[in-house]
Amino acid sequence: MAKGMYVPKESQPKQGKGDASKKDGKRKIVAQNKKARHDYLIMDTYEAGIVLSGTEVKSLRQGRTSLADAFVQIDGNEAWLHNAHIPEYSQGTWTNHAVRRKRKLLLHRDEIDKLEAKSQESGHTIVTLAIYFKDGRAKAEIALAKGKKEYDKRQTLREQQDRRDSDRAIAAAKRRQRARER
Repeated sequence: MAKGMYVPKESQPKQGKGDASKKDGKRKIVAQNKKARHDYLIMDTYEAGIVLSGTEVKSLRQGRTSLADAFVQIDGNEAWLHNAHIPEYSQGTWTNHAVRRKRKLLLHRDEIDKLEAKSQESGHTIVTLAIYFKDGRAKAEIALAKGKKEYDKRQTLREQQDRRDSDRAIAAAKRRQRARER
């Protein structure tokens, strides 16, 4: 480019590490609650921000958390995450956080209202499925869920096993077909 020549903004090279307007949305999963998908029928999922202190964020970045007993409760038109275990930061001082304190979740008003109305119905609850970092911010994937009965759990396991068996049979048939063609 010649000095003093006008160049449209779209064709100018970008400065910095990347374009902030194009967020790739990469998720770095810190913890998952795999048992929740086994114990509950997931009806609807939501992404919520989490209000954390500094040592909690550092502990999460180390990948140290447990969602085994975590659940969400709506109190006073606010969503709160209860029983999520985020251990103390190993290099923290007197500023360390309480391990199982309740943490505020950031959701839109209509989402909170919808969750509150549905969770009042019999058998419905709000569970935490995962905690992850998205674009450098801590997020929680929460779900409106309905508890499964024991026979529902067995049925789900049977369906998964049948699906695996059929996939194996199809793969074996394809291998035999390729072997005959050679």
